[in-house]
Amino acid sequence: MTLRQAPFDSGQGRQDGRDPDFDAPVETMWQGRFVQACRRGKWEYAGRVGGIRAVVIHAEHDGKLILVEQYRVAVGGPCLELPAGLVGDHDPSATVESTAVAELEEETGHTAERIERLGEFHASPGMLTESFTLVRAHGVRRVGEGGGVAGEENITVHLVAPADLPAFVAERRAAGVAMDVKLLLPLAPYLLGTPPA
Repeated sequence: MTLRQAPFDSGQGRQDGRDPDFDAPVETMWQGRFVQACRRGKWEYAGRVGGIRAVVIHAEHDGKLILVEQYRVAVGGPCLELPAGLVGDHDPSATVESTAVAELEEETGHTAERIERLGEFHASPGMLTESFTLVRAHGVRRVGEGGGVAGEENITVHLVAPADLPAFVAERRAAGVAMDVKLLLPLAPYLLGTPPA
């Protein structure tokens, strides 16, 4: 038996199942240098100024996953993450691929011969417009120390064997480190009880 939701009726005669506020004009309620808060009808959400998007990098070196740990003001402490960066925030001609290589080098001290796009994703679509392109780095090799932009970032680089990831995450969490949701990507097989053989 299939249950069907009754058509949405706003009281304005609309019976097509769409909330009329989906088509309301967008109002910018507040805008800072990097972030803006918007309203469309009754719906409120936030996003990056200028529609800047991110790239998130899945990279391994010598069979170990490359992770970064850095202070994040929004969570009030350090956060464990996959390497990532904003596409076009400094150079409007930057591509997903060029940004991925630059961020991998800057944050982790590693570079890649090739970047493979895996898809577009939204981090928190209930309240954020921000999307990111997930990529896989191929031909990864170490070229420097990493650590991020001097004076702005203080990034610690971790190389973790996939099988050790659940224990490593638990250890960092116990130390008060926040976990970025995108860590679910490499963690999922272990959380769901289907680790690689």
